[in-house]
Formats: sequence, C-alpha cells, structure tokens
Amino acid sequence: MSKIIWSKIDEAPALATYAFLPVVQAFTKGTGIEVETKDISLAGRIIANMADYLTEDQRIADFLAELGELVKKPEANIIKLPNISASVPQLKAAIKELQGKGYKLPDYPEEATTAEEKELQARYAKCLGSAVNPVLREGNSDRRAAASVKAFAQKNPHRMMKPWPAPGQSQCRVAHMEEGDFYATEKSVTMEKDDVIKFEFVDAAGQVTVLKEGLKLIAGEVFDSSVMRVAKLREFYAATAAEAKQKGVLLSLHLKATMMKVSDPVMFGHAVSVYFKDALEKHAATLKEIGANPNMGLGDILNKLDKLPADKKAEIEADINACYETQAKLAMVDSRKNITNLHVPNDVIVDASMPNVVRDGGKMWNKQDELQDTIAMVPDRCYATMYREIIEDCNRNGQFDPATMGSVSNVGLMAQKAEEYGSHDKTFIAAGKGVIRMVNSAGAVVMEQAVEQGDIFRACQAKDIPIKDWVKLAVSRGKASGQPVVFWLDENRAHDAQIIQKVNAYLPEFDTAGVEIHIMDPVKAMRFSVERIRRGESTISATGNVLRDYLTDLFPILELGTSARMLSIVPLLAGGGLFETGAGGSAPKHVEQFLKEGHNRWDSLGEYCALVPSFEMIAANEGNQKAAVLAETLDAAIGKYLENQKLPSRKVKEIDNRGSSFWLSLYWAEALAAQSKDAALQARFAPVAKALSDNAAKIDQELIDCQGSPVDIGGYYMPDDAKAAAALRPSATYNAIIDAL
Repeated sequence: MSKIIWSKIDEAPALATYAFLPVVQAFTKGTGIEVETKDISLAGRIIANMADYLTEDQRIADFLAELGELVKKPEANIIKLPNISASVPQLKAAIKELQGKGYKLPDYPEEATTAEEKELQARYAKCLGSAVNPVLREGNSDRRAAASVKAFAQKNPHRMMKPWPAPGQSQCRVAHMEEGDFYATEKSVTMEKDDVIKFEFVDAAGQVTVLKEGLKLIAGEVFDSSVMRVAKLREFYAATAAEAKQKGVLLSLHLKATMMKVSDPVMFGHAVSVYFKDALEKHAATLKEIGANPNMGLGDILNKLDKLPADKKAEIEADINACYETQAKLAMVDSRKNITNLHVPNDVIVDASMPNVVRDGGKMWNKQDELQDTIAMVPDRCYATMYREIIEDCNRNGQFDPATMGSVSNVGLMAQKAEEYGSHDKTFIAAGKGVIRMVNSAGAVVMEQAVEQGDIFRACQAKDIPIKDWVKLAVSRGKASGQPVVFWLDENRAHDAQIIQKVNAYLPEFDTAGVEIHIMDPVKAMRFSVERIRRGESTISATGNVLRDYLTDLFPILELGTSARMLSIVPLLAGGGLFETGAGGSAPKHVEQFLKEGHNRWDSLGEYCALVPSFEMIAANEGNQKAAVLAETLDAAIGKYLENQKLPSRKVKEIDNRGSSFWLSLYWAEALAAQSKDAALQARFAPVAKALSDNAAKIDQELIDCQGSPVDIGGYYMPDDAKAAAALRPSATYNAIIDAL
C-alpha cells in the first residue's frame, strides 16, 4: 500500500480540504493508495509542543517531527498545503482560542524575565515563523505554472492589473538602505572541514558571554554572518518618511516578519517607534509599564492602553493620532477600520505585498480607500534591488499584459534549512557595544562582527550537497524546457560570491549541452527576465531560498492573478517527493469572507496540480499502473476544469471552492470512465460519472444556495471538524455519490 500524506493546516486551505480530501480518498480507494492527514497546523503544533499542560485526550503526536523524519526516506510522498508562519500576535490568538476550548495552556510571556518564563517563551517560539518549511524541505524547489494553467491564463487573462501612469509620471519607488544593512556587513566562508562553532559576545570591557554553542558545520558548507545596524536603519526610516511627506505619497513598509521571525519583527518595531517617535518617547515609561511592544505593531500598543485609566489612555491615543498629522500618510491594510501598514507585523508580507504594488500601478490604498502612489521601504539590499528594478521597468514601459507575457519559473535552493530561513536560532540582538564572534573547536575565530547596542546579528548556512543538487536541478529544468537558466547571484555580496564558486565548479559535472546559462546579480537578472517576459518569452530563475519565495509570488501574481495556482515540486534528496500547493498569503481574508457570507474563494488548483506528480511518483517508483491512470485522468480533468472556467469567483452566490471541487471531480470521473488502460477503474467510475453528470445542475445549485449567510465552524485556528465538514460539504446529493465510492 502506497501512502500519500495530506498536511492538515490552517485558514482557507484547511477549509478547502474539508471539501476536496473526501473526494481524493474516495477516488483512490482500492487502488493501492492510501491518503491520510497529519496535523501540522499552528494549533496542532502548539498542542504537540505543550503536551504536558494538557489532558491525555487533548494531546496529539508531534506530526511535524514525524514528517521531518519521513522526508529523509525514499517513500515520502507529501501533499503540503500552505500553513501559517505565525507572528507573535497570531500565536497569542491561537493560544487564546485553544484556552477557550478547554486547553489549559499557559499564556505566551512577551516580556520573559524569570527562568520559567524564558523556558516557556522558547517552547512557544518553536511554533513561530517558518517552523514547518525548514523541517519538511529536505530537497530543492521546482516551482512553475503547469502548461495548462499558463495557457488558460493567457487565453483568459485576469482583470486585476491596473495601468501605470505615463512613463516617468509615477512617484512610486522602492527605498532601501545604502549602508549598514545585512548586505553591507555580510561575511562568508566555505568550511574546509567539519567543525563545531560557538557564538560569543565580547563587550567593550572584554567580558565574554556565550550566545550559542554546539553548532555543527560540515566540510563544504557555506557559513555567513551579517549585521543590521539599527542606528542606520532608523535614519533610513526617518529620511524615507520625510521624503514621502514632502512628495505627498504614501509610506509603506515591506518585511517578512513571519518567516524571518526573529530579525524582521525587530526591524518592524523600529519603523513603528520612528514613525510614532514623539508619542512613544513622551509616554515611554507608561508604555513600558503596561508591556506595549512596538515589535508587535501599533495595534498591540493600542490594545495595551486598555490597562490604563480612561484619561491616560485618551491622552496617549491623542498623541499617537497627532503623529499622523505631522508624518507621511501611511498605506492602509483596511481603511474602514483604520488599520495601517504599521498595525500588525504579519499584515504586510513583502513577497505578497510588493507584487500587488506592481499589479496596482505603483500604488497602495490610502485612508480614503483610494489607490495612491507609494514609496515602498524594503530596507535590506540583499533583495530590495530586484523589486526596485521591476518598479523602474514599469515606470518606463507600463503595466504587464497577462494575455501575452511569458513566465519566470524557479529552481530554488532551500534544502536543509538553506540561507536566511535557517537563521532563527543564530539571530541575536546585541546587548551592547562590542563584537559577536564565531569560534571553532580549536578556539580560532572563524568570523566576527562589530556591533552596537540593539544591532541585529544573524548567521546562516547552506550545505554543499543541496547546492550541488540545486545546480543539477537547474540544468535539468533548462534542458527539459529549452528556456535559459539565470542564477541570481551577486559577486559583490559575500554569500553569493561563495555560491558562484560552487556553481562554476559543479556545472561541468552535468550535461549542459544546448542549455543557455547565465550568472547575474538580482538587478541584471530582473532586467533580463522582464525584457523576455514583455516579448512573451519564458526564463528559469535559479535562486537562493528567500528569492525563491519572493519570485514565486511576484511573477505568478502578475501572470496568473495568484501564486496559489503554481505547481511546486520538491524532489527530496532521499528520493521521495514533497508536493507543495501554492502560497497562502491571502488566506485570512478568504476565511473572513467565508465566516461572514458562506463563500470560500480559495482556489484549490494548486492542490489539484500537486496530486498529479504525487500519483506519477507512485507509478514510477512502485509500478502501480492505477496511479498512472489516476495521474493522467486528473491532468485531463484539470485541463477541462480550466477550459470551462470552473474556478472560484470572488463574489457570494457565485461558484466557490466547493463548486470548483465538484466540477473537478465530475471531469475526473468522466476521464476515468472514458479511459481504456484500466478496465476495473473504467467500470467503477462509469456510473459515478453518470450520476455526477445527471445531477450536475442540482448539485451546482445546492452549492450556491448554501451561500449568503454567516457560518459557524467552531473556531478559526482549530475549527470543530463536524461543523466545518457540514459547512464545506453542504450538498447532500453530491455527498451521497462520493461517499458511496
């Protein structure tokens, strides 16, 4: 029996699972394939990590750890849906919801002072940020639009693109630091032999504090360190805000405070404290007393004011509001509720927000709920420059046309916690002026960084075997597609310089005949790719882990309208497969709409597409011909689904995710009934296809009639399974046919 693991996750993709997974389990029954779930949702991770606080019947296994072991085995076959990369406010909200359900969990201690609080904070920290992805991504990433999806997008271009002003008329620009950022301070070495490193802080008086020890590095591994100088960061924020005010444009901040769970919330907090400087400094003692934390955004500060007497609260609120009058206008997340870009760190995530700036003609929403030019602050130059380049291109050449534009697919180096996304346990806020040094087992200093108080230090790794595998994957994709491969690497960046040496060393080991290969810094790579896109030509970007994340949102959002429709295959180093299903950045808004009006607009095309290579891997590895037929017929069904435009609408009382999954299942059943490679499958699905087809109009209507009213699913982070299943499978006619399988 072959096993496919379907990850149980959060928000809109989790709601979609209630509708679609029963179909997959019914269709695969009797084919030698078993599909089961493992709970790696935020709530599930909290429960698994805090088991000793819970009753026996409340506890669940640590499924993330289980899957972390499975991905190192050749039989791994995992459909991985997008999960919450939790910020502290999300973590606290999930804990509160679980407490309300009877889980006696301790509160998250924001200001940990005692040993007990620090231990608790460290345990909860395992659930923050990119807790899932580094564990499961034991392979590099092959992310692209399936041919049928791209063809559909060109034939039926999405309508979200807004025109750019005439050349040179937009005031939109990407602002980044010119000194003192991670890019400027980065140092990098390639390890000559296996070693064990410890991190030490040496203060101005020569006193040594050990920050971390026992970090094992292996020969050939690229090891980096860098520092964000917060004095320079704050100068940058203040100067850019002054520029935005002088030009009369919106000010916006674009960070990754979810995945970069240690460094970026601190950078976010500095933006909050610079913008609201007059009010926060005036009331610093009071705000400290009530535990208000700028790193968690203005929203946290405003909530904490409830602890104060009414007159004091009103005074501080008035001073905060006065800052809006003297400062640049902020980009809004929700103008109706006065939620700004600086309210919550996870509201504006750079990889999802910057594509929208491009899509919306260089604009973001202002307080009047109108689009207005923005200066987008992306502080660190490691990646900001490529966003700057695409904005400048649009200012010269206008908006992209989804009907004619080419694609930029991606081969991403991400295996074994590569690069910044693996830096969290090696990120420290400098306690004072001094040096943070990395010392090896022989007592020699491998690298060191001078720091001032509050500077953000981080160290990252990229192992040699994943780098070689990444180069191999890039070459094989170039050969298979006939498209040029561009390695986005900057010889002037310390880390990239080490990677370039490895790329040049490994390329001759693979058959590159007929493959066009370039190594370009992010600005030149973006220019090259965008020029080709505008000519309708496609390019493969071969990038590191963070750029992989950014580009696989940027281009799909422009091309397809969403990154959720991407095919994302992770060939695992041990031989198995991880099949990812697109990004979930907009998932919270989808849940909000579903709870309000019973319409789930999540697009499960990523799940449909991911299943095809999952079945194909079973067929190839185990000779299961039924799996091959399931893959072939599902692929045909996806083509028909797109051709007939059965994708979810954004509007209530129109087709939503449940209707989409119904039509996909009808087309899949029809394809299985029509094929002749497996007589048993043909006989089994002929009556199913007929029943679904005969009842199609009735089922379709049932799936529309159920919309329009608020829905109770018994929780946000941990829905009640019975309530959610009832809400997401509302057609008795459809359910009877599927369940009879």
